[in-house]
Amino acid sequence: MTSGTDRSSQDQPEGPGSPGTEAAANAEVAELVGKLSQAGDMDGAERRRLLGRLSAALVTARKRARATGAGRGRWLADVFASIAPRLPIRDLAALQDHHYGLSGDQLADDLVRTASKATMAVGAIGGALAAAEFAAPPLLLSAPAQLVAETLVVAAIEVKLIGELHEVYGVQVQGTGTQRAMAFTVAWTKQRGVDPLSPASVQMALGAAAKAGLRKRLLRTLGRHLTTLGPFLTGAVAGGALNRIATRRLSEAVRKDLRRQRALPSPD
Repeated sequence: MTSGTDRSSQDQPEGPGSPGTEAAANAEVAELVGKLSQAGDMDGAERRRLLGRLSAALVTARKRARATGAGRGRWLADVFASIAPRLPIRDLAALQDHHYGLSGDQLADDLVRTASKATMAVGAIGGALAAAEFAAPPLLLSAPAQLVAETLVVAAIEVKLIGELHEVYGVQVQGTGTQRAMAFTVAWTKQRGVDPLSPASVQMALGAAAKAGLRKRLLRTLGRHLTTLGPFLTGAVAGGALNRIATRRLSEAVRKDLRRQRALPSPD
């Protein structure tokens, strides 16, 4: 059933900065990031194609947001906040099914390996694209959208990894899917695990402080990706290596927290 509000919005044409068009642009971005976040074994050509589509979608979404006066950092945080609840975080049974029955630290190792491989691939592609733009000055203005795309995808892969590591280590975060996604997003901004016993750790919504933290973490990740703006293949090498190192460092910090909260039984 269509509500009166919906009918009214359909009757009136939407301008470039209207909430409806901005939401539609953000929804397309969220869909593409969701696909790329689970692309561990995706063909390189398909990953490159999706990243290209995401870059174009981000240009459109940014234009919509600019019309509303949103700054880049705030816009980036708002976009990721709309993406996080859509990330496909698997439960323990699904994880074991997808990873050949592994459990405990072996399963966690495999998840980290897959996520690191994915962020490395995204960084290599994004770095190569940025390097190509660096070599062609007339097209340099398109590079930032590519780096923003890379930043969002890497953040999504890492938030998804955090959520699934909590499943592996049996640390349950209560709430709806959206609430849990927000808790894992806040954990990513702090580069820590979620402590369910600490009300301050389990953030069920992105308040002002949490959004500020998310904005800073995303901009810091974007800044790291700016180092891929180098000639020839230096961008691809730097992008892949930096992402792999960052993902592994994050996983080590999160696993240390989770082991402290809930020790796993020794493997048979």
